[in-house]
Amino acid sequence: MEQVQNYADDRLINGCIYCGDPADTRDHVPSRILLDAPFPENLPVVGACWPCNNGFSQDEEYLACLIEVAVAGSTDPDRIRRLAVAKILRRSPALRAKLDAAQISKEGRIYLNVESERVKNVLLKLARGHAAFELSQLCREEPSSLWWCALALMSEGQLDSFNASHVVEMLGEIGSRQSQRLLVTQFVFQSEDSEQSALGLLINDWIDVQDSRYRYLAIDDGDQIRIKIVIAEYLACEVVWNREYEETEHIGNPTKAA
Repeated sequence: MEQVQNYADDRLINGCIYCGDPADTRDHVPSRILLDAPFPENLPVVGACWPCNNGFSQDEEYLACLIEVAVAGSTDPDRIRRLAVAKILRRSPALRAKLDAAQISKEGRIYLNVESERVKNVLLKLARGHAAFELSQLCREEPSSLWWCALALMSEGQLDSFNASHVVEMLGEIGSRQSQRLLVTQFVFQSEDSEQSALGLLINDWIDVQDSRYRYLAIDDGDQIRIKIVIAEYLACEVVWNREYEETEHIGNPTKAA
């Protein structure tokens, strides 16, 4: 990843980004269990307390294994494409048995009965990390909405909309990493009488942490924080915080084995 220094107000991010306690450790966002070795340089890191930093580990392993089992259609370590995940399944018979029991056969296809709270726990942690690192925004409150879906289950229109770059209408925190990554582009229009006019746009594009493994898009529209995440080019997720911090939450988990 490109190294970008944060020039936003240091006072915006204080303590553990997850709970607010003193931050005595540094947490990788995303966790390296979601990536392959050799790991990318300049991985995003955020301040976290020891309990939070370690408290997500089992759920992160669960999500990493869940995705690979869904892709492989099996919990057999020899059929898992990622060596790190195959190793986890070999040393954790209990987790493998849990994922075996979660498989449901329906109309000749295998589906997974997902532990939604564990998936939500990891995705929300990732989104909070990206909001802090990229946008210099603390999002400890419950989100206004959180959803996830297998990319394969999204329509072409949904995929196009989800994968599109974001056209910036309102600048977020000046000096944040996201504000420094903005791209300037220009569209030229030609009228019927051949007169040309130009329109300049600011574009906020996806950040590829590791090709085919993990990418995210962090958006600050002033009245809304949005974090989009794609893991293993399989699982798509979006987490939204409205400035009003509405109490509603919408969660979906149609994770399907390929």
